[in-house]
Amino acid sequence: MRVEIWSDIACPWCYVGKARFDKALAAFPHRDRIEVVHRSFELDPARPKGDPVLVLPMLAKKYGMSEAQAAEAERNLGPAAEGLPYLTEGRDHGSTFDMHRLLHLAKARGRQDELLAVLYRANFAETETVFGDDERLVALAVEAGLSEAEAREVLADEQRYAAEVRADERAATELGASGVPFFVLDRRYGVSGAQPADVFTQALTQAWESHVPASGLATPAGAEGGEACGPDGCEVPKG
Repeated sequence: MRVEIWSDIACPWCYVGKARFDKALAAFPHRDRIEVVHRSFELDPARPKGDPVLVLPMLAKKYGMSEAQAAEAERNLGPAAEGLPYLTEGRDHGSTFDMHRLLHLAKARGRQDELLAVLYRANFAETETVFGDDERLVALAVEAGLSEAEAREVLADEQRYAAEVRADERAATELGASGVPFFVLDRRYGVSGAQPADVFTQALTQAWESHVPASGLATPAGAEGGEACGPDGCEVPKG
């Protein structure tokens, strides 16, 4: 069975969602027969390469709040609750298009999950930028087990894997995804947002046990309303 996950490296709820899904998958009895494919989704596709901005001033300007309020909103997001390293200050934000192209190279080489984990850590837990810095991206690709030469070739040619990135993004639109993370199980069930691990367990079980083709995507019971990031920003838990 195939599970496709649309996400963006700049999305904190995608970072959380991957950790929660991985936890559910590790305990799933049929995990060895589950193929996980990471699909591309850019939250800020219009941002040019090489134009990173600091996260807190960006959020303050976007939502008309102070930087202190933006920092508090960042602290209320979910990574820390999952035990994930997460810097609420000092991070930047920029174009993720090149990272998505590298993820397609990684898919072709069987190292996609490894590269995504490295990119999330680099973006959310380290102050050194991952945006617009080819040398940094090459080093991260090598850390994930990719060839340095191949990574450099992809970054040097803006058309390499560009069509694959755009195809993923069109597919997300066709499947009704307005934000990420977005999980599609066997092209029959859709789960939106960074759901708790037990919800992913239920979704995996339901998809595995169901053999009747469905028209469109169904939402497994209990899988509604997970936190997500969309073009207008990332949800912050209330209460």
